[in-house]
Amino acid sequence: MLIKTLPGWGLPERAVTPESQYVDRRQLAKGLAAGSLLAATPLGNLAAAEEPPTADLYPAPRKEALSVEFPVTKKSIAGTYNNFYEFGSHKNIWQAAQDLSITPWDVTIDGLVEKKIHIEAEDLIRRMPLEERITRHRCVEAWAMTIPWTGFPLARLVEFARPLASAKFLVMQTFFDSEVGRNQRQRYFPWPYTEALTLAEATNELALIVTGAYGVPMAKQYGSPLRLAVPWKYGFKHIKSIVRFMFAENRPKTFWEDIGPTEYGFWANVNPEFSHPRWSQASERELGTGNRVATKLYNGYGEFVAHLYVDLPQDHRLFM
Repeated sequence: MLIKTLPGWGLPERAVTPESQYVDRRQLAKGLAAGSLLAATPLGNLAAAEEPPTADLYPAPRKEALSVEFPVTKKSIAGTYNNFYEFGSHKNIWQAAQDLSITPWDVTIDGLVEKKIHIEAEDLIRRMPLEERITRHRCVEAWAMTIPWTGFPLARLVEFARPLASAKFLVMQTFFDSEVGRNQRQRYFPWPYTEALTLAEATNELALIVTGAYGVPMAKQYGSPLRLAVPWKYGFKHIKSIVRFMFAENRPKTFWEDIGPTEYGFWANVNPEFSHPRWSQASERELGTGNRVATKLYNGYGEFVAHLYVDLPQDHRLFM
C-alpha cells in the first residue's frame, strides 16, 4: 500500500542505495564539506584544485518520494561519462573540465526584468533553498542515468529575477572561453551554448537549477556551478555552467536547434513514439547495468508536465 504524501517525481535514496551506504555517504559528506574535495571529483584518487565556497551547504535535505524503478548510477560512472561540448564531442571530458575555474562565477540576470542583476554564484546559491532530488536523466542518444542532484527550484530564480509581464521565455547561456573550453574554437558551433524554456516550464515544480550531486558540491564535468535539470526533456536541454539568465518575449533558437533543425527542436520532450533520425527512442540503455528498458512518455513525469503542452500540436516537433 502506498500513502501518497510525497511528490511522485523524486526517488527515495534508500530505495536506490543500500541504507548503510547512503548513511555513511552523508556522514562522509559532512566531513568533506570541511575542506576535502575528493568527493567533488568522479574518482577518489583525483585531486581537486578548488574548494567550492558553498561546501558547507551539503548534504541538503532530501525530498523523498513514493517509489523507484532504477538504481542510482554509480558516481564513478556518472562522473566519467559526460556530454559537455565546450570540452569535446566525446564522453571522456571529465579531466579537461577540471580546467574550468568556477570561483568566482559571475551570473547575469537580464532582459525583460524590472532591474538587471549581476550576482556571484555563491551569493545566489546561498539565497536559495537547497534540496536533494533523485531523478532520471535521459539522453537523446538513448542512454539514461539516475542521479541524486542537489539544487533549488528554477521557479525561485524566476521569482528573484522579477520578470516583466511581457516575458514569455527564459533563455540561458553557458560560459564562452575557448582557452578553457577548447572545443569552443570550433566555428561550426554557435557558441555560447544557449537553451531556453517557456516561463510555464521554468516555473514547473520539476525544473531545477543544480548545484550539487551525490551529496556534495557538483563536480565540474556535470556543469558546475549552475546547471539545469528538467527530467522530462532530453539531456541536451540541460544546459551546463550557466552564466546568464535572460527573459525574453520571443522564442529563441537554441544551440542544437540551430545546428540541426531536422534532428533537434526547441521542446525536446521525451517520447518513445517519436524516434530521432539516428536513435530509436523506444528504449534506453541504463548506464552501469547495461539493461535495456522501455522509455516512458515525458520520461515518466507526465503527470507533472503533460498539462504544459495540451494546447500545442501533438506531433514530432514537441518531441525532438
